[in-house]
Amino acid sequence: MKLSEGVEAAIHCATLLAQLEEGRTMPASALAEYHGLSPSYLLKHLKTLAAAGILESVSGPHGGYRLALSADAITLLDVVLAIEGPKPAFRCAEIRQRGPGALEPRAYTRPCGINAAMLRAEQAYRAELRKTRLSDVIADYQAGADPRALAFGCAFVERHQRP
Repeated sequence: MKLSEGVEAAIHCATLLAQLEEGRTMPASALAEYHGLSPSYLLKHLKTLAAAGILESVSGPHGGYRLALSADAITLLDVVLAIEGPKPAFRCAEIRQRGPGALEPRAYTRPCGINAAMLRAEQAYRAELRKTRLSDVIADYQAGADPRALAFGCAFVERHQRP
C-alpha cells in the first residue's frame, strides 16, 4: 500500500501546529517553508484537513491554521481518511470472473478470498492508526529527537505563530 505524500505533509503540519500557543495560528506559507513544500500543494491539503474538522482556518491579518481539536483527540486515521478518503486501499475488481476461463457470475458463490484477505489487512492497519494519536507521535519524537532539531522547531514556531 502506498499513501500519498499529502498524508505525510498533513501529519507533519498537524504536529507543528500542535506546538502553537493557545489561540495562535500559523500561515500556510510558514508551514510550507518549514517542510520544504510548495505552498500551493500544501494549501490543498490544509484546506482538506480544515474541511474534515482537524484544522481550523482563520482569516484576516492574524490568520492561518491551528488545530481544531487537541492533539490527544486527533488520530493518525483521522488524518489519513481526511487526505486519502474512506475507501479501502485495495478495491477488488473481480478479475477472476474475466478472461477465457471465466464462468457465469452465479458460479462465484463465495466472496473473493484475495479481497477478503486484503480487507482484513486494511482493518488491522486502520485499527493501528485509530489507536495512535497525534500526541503520541509528538511525544515519541520529543523523546528521541536531536536537541538541535527540537530547538530549531521551537524557534520556528515562536517566530511564525500569529496572535
